Amino acid sequence: MGRMRRGWELTKTSWGVLRADRSLAVFPVFAGLSTLLLAAAFGLPAWVLFDDDQPVPGVILAVVGIYALTFAGIFFNVALAAAAAQVLNGEDATVADGIAVARQRLGAIAGWAALVASVNIIIRGLAERAGPVADLLLGGLAIAWNLVTFLAVPVLTLEGTGPIETLKRSAHIFRERWGEQITGQVSIGGIVVLAAIIPVVVLGLIGYALGGVGGGILIALAVAVLIVAVIVSTALSQIFAVALYRYAVGKGATGTFTEDELASAVRPRRIARGTI
Repeated sequence: MGRMRRGWELTKTSWGVLRADRSLAVFPVFAGLSTLLLAAAFGLPAWVLFDDDQPVPGVILAVVGIYALTFAGIFFNVALAAAAAQVLNGEDATVADGIAVARQRLGAIAGWAALVASVNIIIRGLAERAGPVADLLLGGLAIAWNLVTFLAVPVLTLEGTGPIETLKRSAHIFRERWGEQITGQVSIGGIVVLAAIIPVVVLGLIGYALGGVGGGILIALAVAVLIVAVIVSTALSQIFAVALYRYAVGKGATGTFTEDELASAVRPRRIARGTI
């Protein structure tokens, strides 16, 4: 219960930062739109190739598409992290400011996208061929990967490191500061999505039951609510990640985050001798 309460407090603080500068929500929108366009641009032709019994070009196109989707997502997350850092500094941030930083990091973003896409493809490929036990192990591996790379975007954005150094740096911070990092990440994303699930399900079920134009409108509204929830969740998680990174590397609390909030979110991994 204490962890969830702390997660709720972190969510409220992150929401306050987002409300202070709503341009931060634009970046997840751009990421979502680019994802849809790239998925259509690469996914549909790849599906046609597979359907025509041309697996080799289909696989190549699918892999290129996965990389493009990963690159776009990381690009806009870097832009969001850069803008969030400005807001946490008490400055006004613009979409152009965030995009400018992301453009300066194009090489690092390209390398990091290649690494992330490769790991995701490998894990997904192994999972499709694994048995129940191996599937659980791969699930644990995927969770571990997400944990050690949680601070990768702030590291890449604020330190300008390359892909390998970004991974090492993020993993090092995670090892040294293990604590509520997972709770903060899951709680912030989970609370927003959970808050949206009930209206989404209710609207969807009523729309399905009604049918016709009215039902279609309700289903469309349910989808819109879910999309908004994902956008807000992404923005809040990245704001939290930037504040968490800064605190973890010894720069103290920034923005409206307090020392107590971040201290509860990141605790030293090693327990002092003689304590429980």
